[in-house]
Amino acid sequence: MGEPKAILFDLDGVIVDTAKHHFIAWRALAAELGFEFTEADNERLKGVSRMDSLNILLEIGGINISEEKKKALAAKKNEQYVKAIQQMDRSEILPGVERFLTELKEKGVPFALGSASKNAPLILKQIDLYDTFDAIVDGNVISKAKPDPEVFLKGAELLKIDPKDCVVFEDAQAGIEAGKHAGMYVVGVGDADILTGADDYIQDLSDMHFSRLVK
Repeated sequence: MGEPKAILFDLDGVIVDTAKHHFIAWRALAAELGFEFTEADNERLKGVSRMDSLNILLEIGGINISEEKKKALAAKKNEQYVKAIQQMDRSEILPGVERFLTELKEKGVPFALGSASKNAPLILKQIDLYDTFDAIVDGNVISKAKPDPEVFLKGAELLKIDPKDCVVFEDAQAGIEAGKHAGMYVVGVGDADILTGADDYIQDLSDMHFSRLVK
């Protein structure tokens, strides 16, 4: 690609690490249901919607319950998670994020958030980055989960930039696939051995400068 005209960021694992808060909430729910939920189990929930995550958890515990009961459990987990993220602050912003966002602002490159989380606006407000983003696409405005490209296509549309001129930063396999399906240049945040199909890889945003994207 030439010089990118817009950047799209996933939230969890890229801007902040809310995975630990999710894990604690899911583990508490499993304990209440009488089984152990481990960090290895938690890997299966990365980038997965709340109800699908609950189904995986119940499958691990060998528990079969009605849809009604499932809804109640999902709501209970979310309640605990929201309590945890209401304690978040700027100290939870991941390395390199603020410097890179400042660089994009200086260069006049718009950027948006593309996250499946319905709690994304709350998290951004907690870490004081809500007003920094030019657009926010979250679980409240999309109907299809990643790897469907809807979240990123909507972001490009709000920024009024052609998808092929956009760069996506993602730390989940489903998100990398969503970015590629959207026709965008994708930077994987994490291990190239685990995340496949991205155009470039970084450990976190402290490895990233705009000049690296201008190829």
